[in-house]
Amino acid sequence: MQIRKLKYLTIFLLPATVGVGFVFKGWLTFLPLVTFFVLVPALELLLPIDDANLEGEVRDEAENDPFYDWLLYLMLPLQFGYLYWFLISDFGHTYEHLGALFSMGLMCGVIGVNVGHELGHRSNRWERLVGELLLLSSLENHFLPYHNRGHHTNVGTPQDPATARRNEPLYIFWFRSHFGSYFQAWRIEWTRMGIMKHFRLGLTNLMVVYSLAQISLCTGIYFSLGPDALIDFLIVAGIGILLLETVNYIEHYGLMRKQRENGTFESVKRIHSWNANNVLGRVVLFELTRHSDHHFKADRPYQVLETHEGSPTMPTGYPGMMLLSLIPPLFFKVVNPRIPA
Repeated sequence: MQIRKLKYLTIFLLPATVGVGFVFKGWLTFLPLVTFFVLVPALELLLPIDDANLEGEVRDEAENDPFYDWLLYLMLPLQFGYLYWFLISDFGHTYEHLGALFSMGLMCGVIGVNVGHELGHRSNRWERLVGELLLLSSLENHFLPYHNRGHHTNVGTPQDPATARRNEPLYIFWFRSHFGSYFQAWRIEWTRMGIMKHFRLGLTNLMVVYSLAQISLCTGIYFSLGPDALIDFLIVAGIGILLLETVNYIEHYGLMRKQRENGTFESVKRIHSWNANNVLGRVVLFELTRHSDHHFKADRPYQVLETHEGSPTMPTGYPGMMLLSLIPPLFFKVVNPRIPA
């Protein structure tokens, strides 16, 4: 098996470290946080950048290889298996419980939301269903109608809540982006129902279906595992959402499309998203860090996403940039000079 396949198995480092914490408990419940927000950022500062693209027959082979798809499908039982394990586990000490919450929340963000995002762009209905179920583990299903028909259309404009403005602190962006995208998802589906002449609150409205699915999941957890389990689930889902919004923040911070005289905006280009070619972040996040190409061609599978000269580049990978964004003045000082004129 080629190294270009094997590198994506790095994703299993996350459930492996989470599992160690769940089994041995104590301070090991924080092992995933240490691994992905201390060790990985440190290594990305030391390891060489990989800006190579797949070309020719190698690219065609990768694009049609089912290995890359099945790796994504495997994340569904893995995510819900770990979620159930977390909810039925007894973490006696407060610090153990806190570490377990952050560990499971990390899985909700990295596997639930990120893989759900990748599959949510697929044309195959079964693949989109797997993506919807993964997003359900973070109660973030509204992401799909908003992201596919709102964000990809309005990115880099004032109409997009997930495009961070220059000098906008992360903590303000969290609320503006999350609630703005939620209400925009309802508007998108409301408009779609009107165009299709369907009952607006019927089961063809995705937001109605997603809302019922989320209520059903929460109700099931409450009655089968108890109120404490439901509270824990809501917390880890919230952590997954905050991870998503932090990634949204760094992906488009300060990159605005030019507005034409007639009020419309220039087309989305590769200069309207931040890229990072740091190897570890790329493989753990299934190439999400090649975000410029993703916006240029949204249905392109993760394994063949490309990097191009001229795309804005972050000074380090996503984990390091997420940590940097937690200190807004420092983030502005580092990133603002890199924003293309």
